[in-house]
Amino acid sequence: MNAHTSSHGDADTSRPALAFGVDVGGSGVKGAPVNLATGELAQDRRRIPTPQPSTPQAVVEVIATLVDDFDLPADVPVGVAFPAPLQHGVVRSMANLDQSWTGVDVPALLHRETGRHVVAVNDADAAGVAEVRYGAARDTEGVVLVATLGTGIGSALVVEGHLLPNSELGHLEIDGYDAETRASDAARDREDLDWEQWAERLQRYFGVVEDLLSPDLIVVGGGVSKKHEKFLPLLHLRAPVVPARLRNAAGIVGAAALAAEDARRSADAR
Repeated sequence: MNAHTSSHGDADTSRPALAFGVDVGGSGVKGAPVNLATGELAQDRRRIPTPQPSTPQAVVEVIATLVDDFDLPADVPVGVAFPAPLQHGVVRSMANLDQSWTGVDVPALLHRETGRHVVAVNDADAAGVAEVRYGAARDTEGVVLVATLGTGIGSALVVEGHLLPNSELGHLEIDGYDAETRASDAARDREDLDWEQWAERLQRYFGVVEDLLSPDLIVVGGGVSKKHEKFLPLLHLRAPVVPARLRNAAGIVGAAALAAEDARRSADAR
């Protein structure tokens, strides 16, 4: 099941008003229903610690518990932001959860557990879709790059409103290094870089990406984006560079939006 986005998310009568978003991480699984007209959480987000070992069945049961906690109508679809590259819903490789996830069809497994229409998407892609639909890139045409700076560098590439999944631009080799080992927020911490030193590395990273893709807008997310005024003004790129708006809700919101769109497409095809 591939996730694609349509244009910038103006509500229409055929779109479900509500979808449920789940953000799966190595330490916690978070979920909430999302108002698709506004991109806001319809109820407070809830969190359950990620089970250990984090096997597919154990994690799927946690997700099902979260969904059940909200007493949603049966036709509310579920979108899952997942910490791995997924191809048509199937996990290609796994770093943050149990290795037994590799090769698992996430939507099929969750549909069996919940009976709901389910879409699964890489977590950086989900965050990118949220920023394009509802956040910092909402009114931007053309090519949008959303980069999350954290333990690594997550990336989402959205072209004319359509997601190009699994871009993994944090793993570009630049100057002989895997880019995220030099330019992530974790690298800043690990090497005790000041903001100017880190900005030089970000400049090199985003400069290469810009030469490859010519984005119309670059959105920078991740926890460090709360301090964006310390480093974004130090970057000199052709594209405008702005901080992400949705912060920790982005994965939930983007996954929910993609699930609603996919459910509508499936209904139209029947």
